[in-house]
Amino acid sequence: MKNYHTHTYRCGHAIGDVDDYVQAARKAGLSELGFSDHMPHPDPRWPLSHMLSDELPGYVAAVGRARALEEARGSKGISILLGLECEWSAGLEAFYREELMGAFGVEYLLAGIHYCEIDGDFVDSFSLRSARELRAYARQVEGAVSSGLFACLAHPDVFMNGYLPWDDEAEACARDVLAACEAAKVPIEVNGNGLRKRRVPAPEGLRPPYPHVRFWELAADYDVTAIAGSDAHRPCDVGAGLEACRALAGNFGVRLAESLPIASRAPAL
Repeated sequence: MKNYHTHTYRCGHAIGDVDDYVQAARKAGLSELGFSDHMPHPDPRWPLSHMLSDELPGYVAAVGRARALEEARGSKGISILLGLECEWSAGLEAFYREELMGAFGVEYLLAGIHYCEIDGDFVDSFSLRSARELRAYARQVEGAVSSGLFACLAHPDVFMNGYLPWDDEAEACARDVLAACEAAKVPIEVNGNGLRKRRVPAPEGLRPPYPHVRFWELAADYDVTAIAGSDAHRPCDVGAGLEACRALAGNFGVRLAESLPIASRAPAL
């Protein structure tokens, strides 16, 4: 098993450091572990859930040390990758390319659209309530995946956390997201953290906030690839839900990737 969605204490809502997750990944039988803590923001437009700028060098160093230790273990070691989970703004594209992936050597970026822009303000993607907000989320996704920066779209159906009914507006949003990922050839993540979250009171009854089964049923209509991610915020969750996520996508006939496509290596889809 492989997991590319892993956080550390630096994001402010997770526990444990890099070494804690590597040890847990070994126990869980993972062969590859990617760290994708929330990017530091160069300005205050997204106020919550990210590391501070002065924490980034320590994060990069911690992942580098873990990689060296695992490489020294030879065939007994697991592969370690350096990533970040990022919000999207076209104005920050140079920061992503030149600073994060250039100066700091970040190997992959996950697009995690926690905020979508409406009239210059950013609305929490976990709390969307209206058709207008759903359209804004889909636009934010389209901008991110069409940039060519991102190896994967994390929790693509996160909009169903706050938007409870599966209606025409929800389906339209889902189709826009899926069409954008199909056009950009960006994989979509089946997110294990959503399965661990408290159920939400939808019209059809209590359900996970995401992944949403109707979203994944629709995904089968598109030429998209899925990848399972645990979205671990505790070391014990580093492998949690991966098999369930793979099963969910597989049940609807969505093609699964074994590995995340990383620019520094040939895609393994």
